[in-house]
Amino acid sequence: MLIARVVGDVVSTIKDDKIVGRKLLIVREVTTENEIVGKPIVAIDTVDAGIDDVVLIAQGSSARQTSSTKDTPTDAVIFAIVDSLEIGRKVTFRKS
Repeated sequence: MLIARVVGDVVSTIKDDKIVGRKLLIVREVTTENEIVGKPIVAIDTVDAGIDDVVLIAQGSSARQTSSTKDTPTDAVIFAIVDSLEIGRKVTFRKS
């Protein structure tokens, strides 16, 4: 499980039948201080996330364990939108 920020979206009119109708978003891993550090990853969105949202993602076989991604050809899934991050009693991110 990784903390990431949604930085873009992917439009694909031709794709595998198992992901037709699924929103594909580009995310990048962030630190707990909300600084982008990771490379771009395309993830299936299961929670209606949007640009600039901080989200939780799962990758690999774990990405195919949600109820909406079971048996789909995916390597990454967005399964939660983060409301806030707190490290050592210090809030490092709060959704506005």
